[in-house]
Parts: sequence; structure tokens; C-alpha cells
Amino acid sequence: MNAGFPAALGGSIPALLRSLFPFLRWTRPTAHTARDDLLAGITVSLVAIPQSLAYAQLAGVPAYYGLYAAFIPSIIGVLFGSSALLATGPVAMTSLLTATSVAALRPAGLDQFYAYVTLLALLSGIFQLGFGLARAGMLISLISHPVLMGFINAAALVIALSQLPALMGIPLRQTEHLMLDTWNVVTRMDLLHEMSLAFGLVAMVLLVALKKFAPRLPGVLLTVVLLTWVSYLVGFAERGGRVVGAVPSGLPAFVVPDIGWEATKSLLPAAFVLAVISFMEAMSSCKVIAVKTRAPWNENQELIGQGLAKIAAAFCQSMPVSGSFSRSALNLASNARTGLSSVFAAGSVLLTLLFFTPYLYHLPRSVLAAMIILAVLNLIDVRALRQAWLASREDGLAGILTFVVTLAFAPNIQNGILIGVTISLGAFIYGRMRPRVAVVSLHRDGMLRDMTRHNLAPLHPQVGALRFDASLCFANASFFEDAVLKLQRETPDLKYILIAAQGINHLDASGVETLRNLSSRLRQSGVTLVIGGIKRQVFDVMERTGLVGDMHPANVFMTEQEAIDSVVSTVTPLEERAAEPHPRESNARTS
Repeated sequence: MNAGFPAALGGSIPALLRSLFPFLRWTRPTAHTARDDLLAGITVSLVAIPQSLAYAQLAGVPAYYGLYAAFIPSIIGVLFGSSALLATGPVAMTSLLTATSVAALRPAGLDQFYAYVTLLALLSGIFQLGFGLARAGMLISLISHPVLMGFINAAALVIALSQLPALMGIPLRQTEHLMLDTWNVVTRMDLLHEMSLAFGLVAMVLLVALKKFAPRLPGVLLTVVLLTWVSYLVGFAERGGRVVGAVPSGLPAFVVPDIGWEATKSLLPAAFVLAVISFMEAMSSCKVIAVKTRAPWNENQELIGQGLAKIAAAFCQSMPVSGSFSRSALNLASNARTGLSSVFAAGSVLLTLLFFTPYLYHLPRSVLAAMIILAVLNLIDVRALRQAWLASREDGLAGILTFVVTLAFAPNIQNGILIGVTISLGAFIYGRMRPRVAVVSLHRDGMLRDMTRHNLAPLHPQVGALRFDASLCFANASFFEDAVLKLQRETPDLKYILIAAQGINHLDASGVETLRNLSSRLRQSGVTLVIGGIKRQVFDVMERTGLVGDMHPANVFMTEQEAIDSVVSTVTPLEERAAEPHPRESNARTS
């Protein structure tokens, strides 16, 4: 990762400029690399242009909003982001979040709805820019993978279901309950527009067939061109079919978003969720690109780039954008060398805006719906939720609950991710408050292992050993104390309790006081508290706070084996020691 802006302040002027303008770090173009970038940019644009139209429909805005989003914001994103091959523009998840967030405040189709869309782009961009400048990229990790996968799986279904009216040509107004809307579509087949459904199904067949049998061809563009031409020939619009309609030609105008306090206050929660989710989409692409190209990337710089791209979208009458996983993968597969590939792709969008928008008039909306449905079906990954469940019941439950809640609240899907984050953080905190504690003894491999799980004999009738698999801190200190006292109660003949401390990475003030109080309390009962296998940083805390002296240095050991040998030799009479096997050998026989 690059050092970023703060580090550059103490360096040279060129270093400062490279930090402020990441594109100055791109490889100097040659004729060969420029040709590769040009071909890659054209290839990506052949997918980006029809996808932009589709995702504008998903966001509930006119088609040209999508084209504008694939033009200037994509250039800003690559110039100021850290990943030169990340393709920025309209994406499915961000478009859906945009539509659902704004629809809760204003009905789709109104000028006020469009104004709120651009305001949402501005606010989410400011959030991301602020996160990047504050070097807060690591905070994005608060959303666990199971929660994210639960959200994405549910959101993919929500997107697909939301496109059924457009696919079937059924003119139904969207309500606040997606499942009710879906039921209305299914039960109102009398409103079905057969030609719209036919165009949509043919589009699906063509997209699947071209991807399978001719993957090197621009299947999305070919499908759009072919079916737009057929729509014109058969008079699809005149027969009641819904088409894209007139798309303004020319460059986007510079427009200052209408910033009202009430609208801003209402959109802030949605803007925060959109900023986080859209960046996680971009981040997943950046990680793949970094692995493939072995090029470093910086999450804070990428937050700045994505934030500036959204802000640019707000000022050019567009919609929120994000890093596209599919187009970034295509960019990489097309042998793009630098960020110039995104600039060339934006140039292709510019040519479309200047010369080809009249040809988009007859593009059926059912074709765009088919494109969206097929695109989001690739996002569904039930296996990820199953793996989360197998890894941890808490993780699996968080992912499943996020999935269910997201569907239940649809189309207001941002509630799902907020509840999912709350559940996962709650499970995380609970897990840290009640970590795993095991009564252990020597295994035949020489390690202290769980007595119950491995059916081991005790170290000695008068010695109990406990392993604590977590940092000892304020959150779990009382739980640790209860576990030690429980061992004492259940084994009344104990003279020593050994704490196997290999799993303790951190010791705070609460942990120190707990150990000090336990040592004193057990000593009054005739039991000595011994700790072994201490890590250096934990021992340093014990020394600084005087805990080593309070427990007595003879009861504090840097290795577990030293602690075991000392304790066992103390409780075993000399005459018995010669006749008895070493605890290691004894357990080896019983294993």
C-alpha cells in the first residue's frame, strides 16, 4: 500500500504531488501499452454503455443518467483512486439502493425524485471522501463477510423481482412492500404485454447463448443492437411496448444539486449505507486486481477516488456510481495496462452521447430488465452462507438473518445491512465476553490439550490446569474468574491451579486486577495460582504493574513446560517421584 498523503507531507514535492494525484504514479505510456489500453477501453465500453442504460432503469432515472455516470465519474474515479484498472460507473447494487432510498421519500418519475438521486450521490460521495481523508478505510471491515453475503443474496433477489413488471410489460406502481408488488404482478396476468415478455425472453436466450458459445464477442451490445433494430422494424413502441425513448445528445450540463436541509437529513442514513456498501463492492474488485497484477492499492485512497467520482456524478446530473466487478474483470482480461483504459472507455461513452443517442429510442425496456436479471443472478451465492454456518453458528445466523430481514424490508433493503451489522457486532462482543476456556492436561504430543475432548488423565490429583483462549480484558475478566473458581470448587483437593497463558495476547488493567485478586483469594484457601506460557507483551504488563511480585516470581513462568515441571515436582514426594512415570509418559499410555 502507498504511504498516502500524511507521509508525503514530510517528503519531496514530487512525492506530495503523486500522493495528491495518484494517476502520476501510472506507468509512463508507450505506443504498445497505449494500444492495449485503447483496445481494453473499447471492449469495456461495449458492455458499459448498455449496462448504463439498464442500471439507470433500475435506479428509476432516465437512461441518459446512466450514460452520464459512465462518462465523467468514471474518469474521476480512476484518476484519484489507487487501483488503475478499477472500472467505475453505474452498478446494480448501488442503483437498487439509490432507487429504494429515494422512493421512500418521493415517488419515482417526478423531478423531485431525480433531484434527490443527485443529492444522494453528493452525500454518499462526501461520506466516502471523509472516510478516506480520515484514513478510516479499516472501519469498512465492521461488516463481516457472512452479513455482506446475506445482504447481497437478498438484494440480488430483490433486484430480479423488481424487474418483473418491466420484463412482462405490466404497468404497476411500486409500493413500499416488494413481496406485495410481486404478488400483484403474478396475479394480474390480464395486464401482460406479450410482446414485451417475448423481447425479454429472447434477450435472455441471446445473452446466455453468446456468453456460452461466443464469449469473445460483445454479447450485451450485440443483443441490444439486434433487438433495438427488431423493435423498430415491428413497431414495438406503437404496439404498446415501453421503450427507452428520447435520449438527449451532447455533453452533460454542470448542475449544482438542490441541497435542502430536510432532504439532506432524510437521505443521510441511506447515504451512509450506500457509501459503505458501494465501497465494499469496489474493494472486492481492487483486491482481485491487486492479486492478478501484483500492484499495491490503498483503501483510503480508493475511498477518496470513489467519493470524488460520486461527487462528480452529482454535479453532472447523474446517479451514484461505484467500482464494477464485472467490468473491472473485463478490463483486466482485456490486457489493460494503466488507467488510460478507463479514459478510453469514457471516450467511447462520449462518442455515444454525441452521435448515437437517437438510435437508443426504440430499445425495449424489457430487454434492459432481462440484462439486469441475468447480471444479478450471478451475485447469488448460497454456498457462502452455508460455509459461514459451518465455520461458526454465530456467523451463519448473522448471514441468514441479514438475508431474511433484507427481503422482509424490501424494497428498503438498507435496513437489512444495518440490522446485519448490529447482529454481527453483537455476536462479536458476546464471543469476546465469553471466550473458550478448557481444563487441560498433557497430551502425548507434549502439548496441553482439552482433557475432555482427548480423554486425558489429570496432571496430578492436586494440580488443575486451565487454558484461556482470548485476551484477558475488562469484557471477559469476570468470566475468567468464574472459570478458575469453578475449577477450584469441582476439585477440592487442588493445591495448584495452572493458567496456560499461550492464548492470552493482551492484558489490560481489569485483567491485572482479576489475576491479583484471584491469586490472593486462592492463597487464603491454600491454593497457589501459577501462570505459564506468558507472551512477552503480557509479561511486560505484569512487571510494570507489580503483578509478578504479588503472585511471587516463583509462580510466573515464560513457558508452560517450566510451570508444569515446577508444580508437579513440588506436589510429588521425592520417594514417589522415582517410582512414578513423568506426566507426559502417563498420558501417552492412557491415550
